[in-house]
Amino acid sequence: MLVNQNSDFLFVFEASMTNPNGDPDQENKPRMDYETKTALVSDARRKRDCRNFFKQKGLPIFVDTLEEQKVPMDVMFEHIRNQWLDNEGKMDKLFSNYPKLNELWSYLSSKSKKTTYREIYEDKAVQKDKKVFQHFNNELTTTIIREALIDIRLFGSAMAVEGVSRTFTGPVQISWGYSMHPVELVKSNTITSIMNDDNSTFGKKHKLYYGLFMHAGTINKFSAKLTGMTEDDRELFRKALVQGMLMNQTDSKQGQMPLAYLEVVYKPEFDGFLGDMRRFINVSYENVGAIRSLRDLQINDLPLQEAIEKMKQLGYVDKVIGWYHPLANIQEIFRVHIEEFVDLWAPIVSTEV
Repeated sequence: MLVNQNSDFLFVFEASMTNPNGDPDQENKPRMDYETKTALVSDARRKRDCRNFFKQKGLPIFVDTLEEQKVPMDVMFEHIRNQWLDNEGKMDKLFSNYPKLNELWSYLSSKSKKTTYREIYEDKAVQKDKKVFQHFNNELTTTIIREALIDIRLFGSAMAVEGVSRTFTGPVQISWGYSMHPVELVKSNTITSIMNDDNSTFGKKHKLYYGLFMHAGTINKFSAKLTGMTEDDRELFRKALVQGMLMNQTDSKQGQMPLAYLEVVYKPEFDGFLGDMRRFINVSYENVGAIRSLRDLQINDLPLQEAIEKMKQLGYVDKVIGWYHPLANIQEIFRVHIEEFVDLWAPIVSTEV
């Protein structure tokens, strides 16, 4: 089932003695807003964790490698398209679900004496009708990409290779995250060895002591129709945010822990958004020396509770979905009423697509 409801979401995590997002322009130091002394995390960092998680679970992704080699976009398209053309069951189902695509195929295949999908597609007699074939190839390739690659369905992409020109705006939009308070960088000149293919170099480790971070984001039902994002994809995305971070246990990323996920799902007829939920959360740290843990912060989400309640009274909200780290007692800090709890630690079954 395609996503047919807009939603706002909030992803909360803590970072302790770690580098949440290195800045290559600043010697890979944590990204910072130096005026406010808050740390930053790009949306690309979160998407990268999600993509790595999907790949580990056997789900093909758009940004990937084949046989340990980086793959140009056109090669990736050809590889995926040929996988489908060689699978009669997949192609039968594809044409059944997309009547206009099937109509184009019926016209082109009538020009060929070949029997299999791959043979017909590669038949010069079929490709001779350049205008129709190019139109069909564009539609076939972008349709297969949407069906096959979950990161395209979630995050979208601009496809610009020969014979394929299409831009999909991702239904899932993630804001840059930031710490909800000033952070302090570890003053250390620790030297670490960086191994390359044939040699090693030396660099410095850069970390911060502690930060409570939040990302805000939206899921757009109209974009979901264009990319084919389903409710199953939405569930996978939620788990990828949490488990993708936990899976990324590199030296610089150890110490990051997902704490909470909150999603306000709107009714199908509502086309708007509440917007960045972080603006309704107040984090204070008065009478505290150094901020070194969640215990050093006071979090007030009463304004968020009131905003969501107002949206409910107006009849816009279907339900509020949430997850809390089961061992962090975070539910004692965030008190937004949640109608449906989801287990984002629950494993998904690895699959081959």
